[in-house]
Amino acid sequence: MKKMTPAGWLVALCTLLFFASCKKDLVTDPRTATAARAVSAADFKVIGYLPTWSGTVSAIQFSKLTHINYAFLIPTTSGGYQAVEDAAKLTSLVSSAHANGVKVLISVGGGGGGDAFHTIVASASLRTAFVNNMVTFCNQYNLDGVDIDWEYPSDGTEANNFATMMAALYTAMHNGGRLCSAAVIAYGGTSITNAVFSAVDYLQIMAYDENNFQHSTYDLAVQSLNYWIGRGLPASKAILGVPFYARDNRYDYATKNYNELLAMGASPNADVFQTYGYNGIPTIKSKTSLAMSTAGGIMAWELSGDEGTGANSLVSAIHDVVTGGTTHPTNPPIGQTITLKGSNGLYVSSKNGTAPMICNVSTLGSWENFTVVDAGGGKIALRGSNGLYVSSENGTAPINCNRTTVQDWEKFDWVVNSAGRVAFRGNNGKFISSENGTQSMTCTRDTAQDWEYFGINQ
Repeated sequence: MKKMTPAGWLVALCTLLFFASCKKDLVTDPRTATAARAVSAADFKVIGYLPTWSGTVSAIQFSKLTHINYAFLIPTTSGGYQAVEDAAKLTSLVSSAHANGVKVLISVGGGGGGDAFHTIVASASLRTAFVNNMVTFCNQYNLDGVDIDWEYPSDGTEANNFATMMAALYTAMHNGGRLCSAAVIAYGGTSITNAVFSAVDYLQIMAYDENNFQHSTYDLAVQSLNYWIGRGLPASKAILGVPFYARDNRYDYATKNYNELLAMGASPNADVFQTYGYNGIPTIKSKTSLAMSTAGGIMAWELSGDEGTGANSLVSAIHDVVTGGTTHPTNPPIGQTITLKGSNGLYVSSKNGTAPMICNVSTLGSWENFTVVDAGGGKIALRGSNGLYVSSENGTAPINCNRTTVQDWEKFDWVVNSAGRVAFRGNNGKFISSENGTQSMTCTRDTAQDWEYFGINQ
């Protein structure tokens, strides 16, 4: 999934074209027919890759994902691995993800990064060393499993050796209560033998990069699922990959992220802009519906290519389909007592009005209860258990819960997003931020993103 050399892409493209006529039409297009679901809604996976070199942990919409793959850890010919790039970012990712109930796997290899696997799989002792080193790495960073991205093994002996290594890795991961997955080519992946199917929890199908323009069409998604499921991969283990980037038909191998295209003037609801081919919101939603009808999940390469958290976000588009277009009540629960849970998985505390409010409490007590009060004009106020009200402090100081009456600074707009999380906009036009629990909360944000949304009574 990482950058690949032109020669490597040529080999992969030739493989795709050779096997294009070998597919079986097992996947039904949900746009024209109804198909039985492969997994329940609760078991449907939404996986995003986060590269070491791009994207931030704070920008991730954890509430809309189930798994994140940190990419990449580079293996060495000794069965070990190079030092992980940006270890602090990985540590932060694991902490934030686990606080939101999201699993984190380490992705090993990548396009051009998995060359050492040629040596590793050929030796029983090196296969053992590699598996043991993966267990050690997972223990060190409190990871939920390992994702192998080798692009690609050769057919024959090497393919069989790869299956042997995957079986050993799968056993070691499961012995520790962890997951084992692999990324595979869209179709024609004969070097991934059927023996691998029982040695993974799921395969992530890279249904993109078929060409240098409209490289990831809906038809390719159908074809890719047909290929793997037709070979015998359980539908529940088939994860459909979608791109958060475009390819440019003017130059070989050139790419541009979806959010970069929007900044250039591209439409979020189209698939072509100038010389670029990409997946806009309608196509992403159609592919998500396809995956929900016939597969076990959907995967995105990669999260830093997305456009924020608003209406143009591809992660949000996926989430809208996964939740069945669920709408959440927009009216505030006047008169009810609520708790507020930040995106860091911790709760907002009033500090009993004795200090600025903060979002860092793991266990609920009376200080974490707030009553929603009608403040008139469509606005609300929040009254703490001390009987005092939350004040925005007009954005000039950290917020407090120490006002005896409701005046302008104590009035807020109740703003609900598509996931049912709530943001609070003060009379200064700014939003309250949890500050990720690292400092006292403020009312200073121009837009509402993850730190500015709160779960109600979660």
